[in-house]
Amino acid sequence: MADMPSDAVKIVEVGPRDGLQNEPSDVSTAQKLALIEALVDAGLACVEATAFVSPRWVPQMADHAEVLTTLMRGPLAQRARFPVLTPNLKGYEAARDAGAREVAVFAAASEAFSQKNINCSIDESLARFRPLLEAAAQDGIAVRGYLSCVLGCPYSGAVSAHKVSELAARLISAGCYEVSLGDTIGVGTPHQTRALIESVSRRIPVSLVAGHFHDTYGQALANVYAAMEAGVRVFDASVAGLGGCPYAKGASGNLATEDLVYLCQGLGVDTGVDLEKLVTAGDDICQALGRANQSRVARAMLAKR
Repeated sequence: MADMPSDAVKIVEVGPRDGLQNEPSDVSTAQKLALIEALVDAGLACVEATAFVSPRWVPQMADHAEVLTTLMRGPLAQRARFPVLTPNLKGYEAARDAGAREVAVFAAASEAFSQKNINCSIDESLARFRPLLEAAAQDGIAVRGYLSCVLGCPYSGAVSAHKVSELAARLISAGCYEVSLGDTIGVGTPHQTRALIESVSRRIPVSLVAGHFHDTYGQALANVYAAMEAGVRVFDASVAGLGGCPYAKGASGNLATEDLVYLCQGLGVDTGVDLEKLVTAGDDICQALGRANQSRVARAMLAKR
């Protein structure tokens, strides 16, 4: 993947996958596709579309093949990338058969989190990715790596920046083109974020690092700014702040894409996103879901309409 110019930021929109995967009410395939189309129309060029996981564990993603096949066979595939989450080789193969050109794998920076969520150690989880990464290399499919709990774990507390750096380097060495560092429970602060990015960038180029910040404690945008100062130019966000933080009851979760775009506009940093169209896309899906819009920027702009 090409490096971003210093005056531009790439946004990886995760609303259709990370934002909707735990939504309690059923979201139809048509609603998902309409959301994705609206996001692309707003200028988002990378939209994480779905997850190839077992419907038994994530029922909301049961239509993953239909969603991806429709996207890859339609005109939107010429305008945007649609990565999908694939936790194992079986998921990868299903995604590949549905037309995936980019997938993502997910590991934890905390042993306690890894054991409680996928019932294996970090080393075991990375070993599980090996055949997937080998197959992707043969198939010419790009793989992105996620690392969760990089600034804190709900079970064991603080997480070592050295450990995160080591794991990020291992994911890159294994074949991931980029590593997204996730503050899963949103406890990180700008000072911690800057120190983490500096630590990681001693092991891998900062151009291979992305940020994924949750807003549980209201620090997501501040952490984005700190990461930008440290050289990061790729950030994950979710339209309307879709998605919650399952490890902090009642707390907000994903950083709202509208808030990120507004910050970048204020800094003179190009995202290629039309904020008005993005706000409309977020408002439409929130109304369809019957849920509150978590974007402060969207709420302010909608109030003026």
